[in-house]
Amino acid sequence: MNRKIVAYKALPADVEAYLREHAEVRNVDPKDKAAFTAALKDADGAIGASVKITPDMIEGATKLKVFSTISVGFDQFDVDDLTRRGIILTHTPDVLTESTADTVFALILASARRVVELAEWVRQGNWKASIGEACFGVDVQGKTLGIIGLGRIGGAVARRAALGFRMNVLYTNRTANEQAENEYGAKRVELDELLEKSDFVCLQVPLTPETRGMIGADELRKMKCSAILINASRGPTVDETALVEALQNGTVRGAGLDVFEQEPLPASSPLLAMKNVVALPHIGSATHETRHAMARNAAENLIGALEGTLTENIVNRDMLAR
Repeated sequence: MNRKIVAYKALPADVEAYLREHAEVRNVDPKDKAAFTAALKDADGAIGASVKITPDMIEGATKLKVFSTISVGFDQFDVDDLTRRGIILTHTPDVLTESTADTVFALILASARRVVELAEWVRQGNWKASIGEACFGVDVQGKTLGIIGLGRIGGAVARRAALGFRMNVLYTNRTANEQAENEYGAKRVELDELLEKSDFVCLQVPLTPETRGMIGADELRKMKCSAILINASRGPTVDETALVEALQNGTVRGAGLDVFEQEPLPASSPLLAMKNVVALPHIGSATHETRHAMARNAAENLIGALEGTLTENIVNRDMLAR
């Protein structure tokens, strides 16, 4: 056994045992950048998540063939640089779909019904009589949900919305999603129409140069003043400064956010002082079952790529031709 794998995230015991059946595994703390970079120079593959991998970190890592990220997102990598170096990048797009869609819908419901705000209000001892309009929220059922990006997770959100809450689903996507149109009555529209007609606007796009800041001041002004923005994709898809201003001046009703421009979200963020914001610590796929499945999937991706048998979950699919 000559293969060497660097694990830069703690793995479940059974997943690490699986990897050790196929290679020597070295656990490295990525916060020690020098040690991490040194370990990569002697590795055939690496597995982990939530760490920015820059070209200088893999300079001289001539044996490195695969990075396997325990995530669906891959904005922590310079994909073009990896491809130039002949390094495969794999990810885990399928196993987290349902749990992330659950989180999205939790944000929709919590924002509409003011769950976090009112739970805290009760905890503070303020519930002393029957509630009045000051505690009312808005309905979810029967409303219009606009989904920006109707891929796997967006489609799962659309299913919950249409079949579970009888919502009217609008969406934007690079290509038509025929399943969502046929099974959930989803309608593909231009972004401006989606913003103007939706009661809830939900982002489900990857972070790319095209999607960075795609919801800014102009887009927020096109939304209904009664609308709620939901973002569980990537924080930089929304101009956070513009969102804060829109929430403060009533341009939009509220926001349900699982992602932010800077993570962890600083305690000084004005978003944390707003009652009309539900802020979560990037928990999209954070269930015991899903995170275990993601780690196992990533490990299998890594070994499959090293053995030359992997044909799916490859980000830079041009590598298959090699």
